[in-house]
Amino acid sequence: MPGAKERPLEGFHDMPGHYIRRLQQIAVAVFLQELESVGVTPIQYAVLQAVREAPGSDQRSLAGMIGLDTSTMVGVVERLESRGLVHRGSTRADRRVRLLTLTEEGQSVMAKMQPMVNRAQEKILAPLSKTDRKEFMRMIKVLVSTNNDLSRAPSEGV
Repeated sequence: MPGAKERPLEGFHDMPGHYIRRLQQIAVAVFLQELESVGVTPIQYAVLQAVREAPGSDQRSLAGMIGLDTSTMVGVVERLESRGLVHRGSTRADRRVRLLTLTEEGQSVMAKMQPMVNRAQEKILAPLSKTDRKEFMRMIKVLVSTNNDLSRAPSEGV
């Protein structure tokens, strides 16, 4: 009804943030279930994917690509390096800058993971029709890109 006053959001079941949080919990659970045999978390996968897409990039740039704060990035990279999945090298110009590349093992693990990651994404979107999936992805991208600057770790790739 035009001009009708909308009722305020009173309960968490009316709030988009509640459902976004729940969807994040579900997405992580599905991801971990699908990739249990590999033992990689969603954040670790994001870092590995960023390194694969931009090999030789520094940690700060990669953190910006995926919207991860730099202190979290350091810990994630340390864990990936200890597993032999990434190599951290320094530049001659500035030894403090750490450049990342996938190791052979990292490339092998990424190839093994890709079908698992695809299955996880399919499971998450399975309740939606193909048309609804496209619309959902369009809308979620609008929300993320429009609100990117509100994040504690804005993504430079949005």
